[in-house]
Amino acid sequence: MELTTLFYLALILLSGLIFGRAVKLFKLPNVTGYLLAGIILGPYCLKILSADMVTALELVSEMALAFIAFSIGSEFKLSYLKKVGTMVIVIAVVAASLAAILVTVSLIIIGVEFEIALLLGAIASATAPAATVMVIKQYNAKGPVTESLLSVVAIDDAVAIILFGLSTAVVNTMQHPGESSTVMSIAMPIIEIAGSLVSGALLGLLFTVPLKYFKKDSNRLIITTGFVFFASAIASMINLSPLLLCMSMGAVLVNISDSAESVFSLADRVTSPIYLMFFVVSGADLNISILPELGFIGIVYIVARFIGKVLGSYLGSAVTKAPAAVRKYLGLTLIPQAGVAIGLSLIASQSLPMYAQSIRTVVLSATFVYELIGPVLTKVSLKKAGEISE
Repeated sequence: MELTTLFYLALILLSGLIFGRAVKLFKLPNVTGYLLAGIILGPYCLKILSADMVTALELVSEMALAFIAFSIGSEFKLSYLKKVGTMVIVIAVVAASLAAILVTVSLIIIGVEFEIALLLGAIASATAPAATVMVIKQYNAKGPVTESLLSVVAIDDAVAIILFGLSTAVVNTMQHPGESSTVMSIAMPIIEIAGSLVSGALLGLLFTVPLKYFKKDSNRLIITTGFVFFASAIASMINLSPLLLCMSMGAVLVNISDSAESVFSLADRVTSPIYLMFFVVSGADLNISILPELGFIGIVYIVARFIGKVLGSYLGSAVTKAPAAVRKYLGLTLIPQAGVAIGLSLIASQSLPMYAQSIRTVVLSATFVYELIGPVLTKVSLKKAGEISE
């Protein structure tokens, strides 16, 4: 009896749900369970999900990434950014940039090829807000560190996507040196980023039109899903960044439409199973057989990113004269890494297919480690800052 794709999707959903609940016994975030389910079911463990099936399910990843980027765009509400001021923006940019620089330089020093080091550096700049928010809600944390943290993680991933877009364009140019002049080689990354942002902004404007005529939640959910998928597809078709384009569309929508809040709320309802499948499939893609040979690279990635986030947060806080508690404790709360980083690693592996397994394995392994220690570090930091009672 031949098993169908629908069967595998059902298996992925149910196994992810079970493993997500199981890891809660160890006070770990759901994403750790989802990744673990994928590793166990995948082609490098029980082989229930074959390598071909994992490849066939890349559409799930594209859908998840489009929605992730769209939701990140919702955090760029101008009224909110004016309220929090420049402090959190500076901290987010410095922390993300320093993590990217330290990882890139460290990997180059130990002999990793420049293209791989550059992409891994850009990926290192991303932070996972889900695990952080979970800890804040669980312990009802309140105070300057908590407030700064919520704002910083909202901006951090947007910075990561922009850095990654620039890095990917540079790598693509380096991979095809004879296809363009020096001027075009320099201009192409800028054109790709600008094109993605402008195209996303135009789609954000267009998004508001059907919202005027369709008021029911069911209809608006259809409109939202259609626009997110269309934005991702059109970006791929014209060689722009799907992540940047979807993020830009979300950012414009949240600033010009009174219906934006309900639209993003509706999107949250439909994305839970998509995100779960994305993480399980990503876990299945983790080639545990090459972990020993990538061990040192992975350790350097983890340590360099850790230092970059903590030091970058401290420097950004010092420059903006943030409260002492923010300077001392915010950096450790920026360690978790998951959805965006995993998605960026997938795109990076497509840009450099010959290094696909190495890139994916390093990022997925690091994600697993970060998701184990990240929530604990967040809790400890907030406790030391005096913002949780437990």
